Amino acid sequence: MDSQRRYSIAAIGADGIGPEVISAGIAVLRTLADALGGFELEFEEYDWSSETYKKTGQYIPDGGLDELRKHDAIFFGAVGAPDVPDHVSLWGLRLAICQTFQQYANVRPTRILLGTQSPLRSCGPRDLDWVIVRENSEGEYAGQGGRSHRGQAWEVATEVAVFTRHGIARLMRFGFEIARQRPRKLLTVVTKSNAQRNGMVLWDEVAADVAKDFPDVKVDKMLVDAMTARMVLDPSSLDTIVATNLHADILSDLAAALAGSIGIAPTSNLDPTRRNPSMFEPIHGSAFDITGKGIANPVATFWTAAEMLAWLGEEAAAAELMICVESVCEAGIVTADLGGTATTAEVTEAVMAEIRRRHDKSEGKS
Repeated sequence: MDSQRRYSIAAIGADGIGPEVISAGIAVLRTLADALGGFELEFEEYDWSSETYKKTGQYIPDGGLDELRKHDAIFFGAVGAPDVPDHVSLWGLRLAICQTFQQYANVRPTRILLGTQSPLRSCGPRDLDWVIVRENSEGEYAGQGGRSHRGQAWEVATEVAVFTRHGIARLMRFGFEIARQRPRKLLTVVTKSNAQRNGMVLWDEVAADVAKDFPDVKVDKMLVDAMTARMVLDPSSLDTIVATNLHADILSDLAAALAGSIGIAPTSNLDPTRRNPSMFEPIHGSAFDITGKGIANPVATFWTAAEMLAWLGEEAAAAELMICVESVCEAGIVTADLGGTATTAEVTEAVMAEIRRRHDKSEGKS
């Protein structure tokens, strides 16, 4: 009887370096599955991109979201092109998936990988090890608002941040659960309730209510502006961080830079109810300045792939992948953003070779 666990993955390379790093990620994942055995990954690629939009007028074809529902997870590259307004591309593809599938928890782990270096003096891997949990369905990116009197001197634009007790509570509870699972059991709630006296005050109130159900988790609260200074000056004082859609978007990019490069940072867009497939993507974006040059850092995609495996229940495979990635980094096989000279293909080949080497050794092969 075939006991192989099978997972169906939708692969969307989309724009810029997205197709380059997603193809690298698929190659590494296939190598890992072959080496470890016990599970199989089946990839179905979707050619949804800004080029698709320019040809057809839409990023996602009619019925496309229903197609995605049949998969266990979505492996996503990046969206955004110089000749398409960013708000069109973002809402046309990435947010269309996140919001439809209620992927309300955006999880961004950050740490200094072995073989890499933080720009912070005397900051080692154990000094910076965070998980940023970003609200991913409402807040400042709810899409509410409008414009009137266009072109006039009195033109008006409104952008309405939407905070609901339900949306905040489910995100806070998810963040507390993550904090409870980590050794330090420490959670920092980021806010700006001194200036935003409605939505952010509700944010604080709900956080305090949810905290009562997690007496084993230590909680502190930081204004977002003070948080930026704390992240730089006292990184070891932080562990799990919960913030709004906008605040966490900004703070997670700062976190990636402090860890060494945005080219290593992963993202998970999760539906914790598991009613819908979750989506996994590197943070770095489409990076058209290096598209086609073969120098994009695939580490963020590999780490993202590891997060996807863990979400699917393949925790051992996820851990094995990260061991191999860090081994390659320690060997100095890194791209330019990490101070190296390796190409995307060279890093990818090195990770696949390390997977095979470790598997052969574990099996007692020569």
